[in-house]
Amino acid sequence: MNLGRSIKLCRTNLGLSQEELASKIGKSVSYISLIEQGKRDPAISTVEEIARALGVPLSLLTFLAAEPGDLKGVPGDVRDKLAGIAFKLLNAKQRA
Repeated sequence: MNLGRSIKLCRTNLGLSQEELASKIGKSVSYISLIEQGKRDPAISTVEEIARALGVPLSLLTFLAAEPGDLKGVPGDVRDKLAGIAFKLLNAKQRA
């Protein structure tokens, strides 16, 4: 599972900088950077704060963080379609 990658995907898709995200959750930019690089494993409470700051469900972050082996039984094309739908929803939210 790569939470840092999913956080970065959502953050950049929403047009937020690391500075903006850090400010929203009261953490340093360097900490956000380390999370996104996979060099820090944040506490679940921090991941929940990040999800709230991004305006996305925690379950979306964890789904997008899943590695192919984490989703055994879910065909790759289904996983890709679900991820695509999630990003369409994020884009729609950003425009709203």
